[in-house]
Amino acid sequence: MNNSTGCKILIFKNRFSSLAKSLGGMGKFFCLFGLCLFLVISCGKGSQTTVSTTKVASGNGDRITVGTTLRPRTLDPADAYEVQSLVLVYNMSDRLYTYKSGSTELKPQLATALPKVSPDGLTYTIPIRQGVVFHDGTPFNAKAMEFSIQRFLQNGGKPSFLLKDVVDSVKATSEQELTIKLKKPFAAFPALLAFPGVCAVSPQAYELGAGKFQPSKFVGTGPYKLTQYGTDLVRLDVFDKYWGEKPLNQGINWQILSSPANLFNAFRTKAVDVAYISLEPIQIKTLQESAKKGDWQAIAAQGSAVKFMALNRNQKPLDNAAVRQAIAALIDRSIINQRVLYNQAEALYSMVPTTFNVYKPVFKEKYGDGNINQAKQLLTAAGFSQSNPAKIQIWHSSTSPTSASAAQTIKAIADKNMEGILQFEINPVESATFFKDISKGLYPISIFDWYPDFLDPDNYIQPFLECPKGSLANGCEEGASKTQGSFYYNPKVNQLIAQERQEQNPKNRQKIFTEIQAQVAIDVPYIPLWQSKDYVFAQNGLKGVQLDPSQFLIYKTIQK
Repeated sequence: MNNSTGCKILIFKNRFSSLAKSLGGMGKFFCLFGLCLFLVISCGKGSQTTVSTTKVASGNGDRITVGTTLRPRTLDPADAYEVQSLVLVYNMSDRLYTYKSGSTELKPQLATALPKVSPDGLTYTIPIRQGVVFHDGTPFNAKAMEFSIQRFLQNGGKPSFLLKDVVDSVKATSEQELTIKLKKPFAAFPALLAFPGVCAVSPQAYELGAGKFQPSKFVGTGPYKLTQYGTDLVRLDVFDKYWGEKPLNQGINWQILSSPANLFNAFRTKAVDVAYISLEPIQIKTLQESAKKGDWQAIAAQGSAVKFMALNRNQKPLDNAAVRQAIAALIDRSIINQRVLYNQAEALYSMVPTTFNVYKPVFKEKYGDGNINQAKQLLTAAGFSQSNPAKIQIWHSSTSPTSASAAQTIKAIADKNMEGILQFEINPVESATFFKDISKGLYPISIFDWYPDFLDPDNYIQPFLECPKGSLANGCEEGASKTQGSFYYNPKVNQLIAQERQEQNPKNRQKIFTEIQAQVAIDVPYIPLWQSKDYVFAQNGLKGVQLDPSQFLIYKTIQK
């Protein structure tokens, strides 16, 4: 999600071309580990309505009280780019496409079928659902969807670059048909249309125009409508004219707690039905142990957020590929997972997470875990020794406990096993400075998280590896890899990225991703560390508590 005072922010900059979102993209979407604390602290107070509320008890009939520490900055989908905003927009809205339950496979929502794509990959024709109305009673049709997408593009909100970089025009070509033309082929485009902010909004409730946002209201077509937006409570009521499957509850009370400790205690005392973001790893461990005794339910799901190290090839000694490879061999993910995360993550051996069938564990195949002998051999062959050690700084955001712990653990592994040949120095830095300076090339190694904007392997490849301007001698001068601090430049990889973005055949696209992953394991511009697991805790008696593959808690399936 993006760079400002919002949550996803500091972790992804422009994923497609310009520096729109620095190291921080959607950074859609979140990690239930230490960085969530940062998200809470750094997010602005989105509420324009100062409604004082008392603590809501869970005994509200068939209403569900969801406890969280996330305070939304805005509910305007054209400007929402932080987890705490997007999770609410997601549950109140419909998009053209959404995901099948427990899968990254798209299915139609406000569309009635997947798009028809022209042979040149530039024109997408989408059939639009009939019989749908907005929360204010306005009929939904292709013209309303055109308005919604145009507003996302034109109003200049934080996530607007997601479509601006690829969409050339949007037009309702009939009452029930929408035609979108792209600037260049992009095979993952339908996944972009599932982004929560690209939802349908009522043309009667919103305006087109730069900066014309409505942060304290939401008028869409989804199963819930907004009835209260306060400083510590957001209330969603069931929309009785919803076209699809009705919620299995009578509404949602989104109770905002001031800290993970308060959320932890509120759940244990049954003041909330569900605890969802942002509990700390030790709190998750405690709740899991109690769940095994039958005290409540613990629901875990594979996440799509990843933690990785970016290695700056323009900094010595990292300009030597053998040094980068040695560090890749040194990393022991099992130790990191155990010591840092209480085994609440999944070891990751590629920039593409296991969420996708294109995933290949290339780092495991080439380096394994804690391969000390290989690390020593690589460094020795590169001319390093006890008398001439490779000294490297690792930098991380001071507000990310997991990054700090991971860095210290990696240093400890090197100190214990490398006999002084490889020496790390750990440096924390204030978050805003950290993410601002990564693209300046100041950090030899940086550790941070990535939350995808949309669920497609491309969103883990292009934003890190593409570099349209650079050289093998000087690295990336302009492009995504410069933004992410690796300064990686490989003309072959640039070509492969262009090919996968144009390729409509899934099998052919998978082969291209396989080749890209293999090349990354050789060049080592990044070292993947882990893939998040997401946790939600529910009181006994609740049914249907589940997380969407995009890491959002689904409200309408929860019932008492």
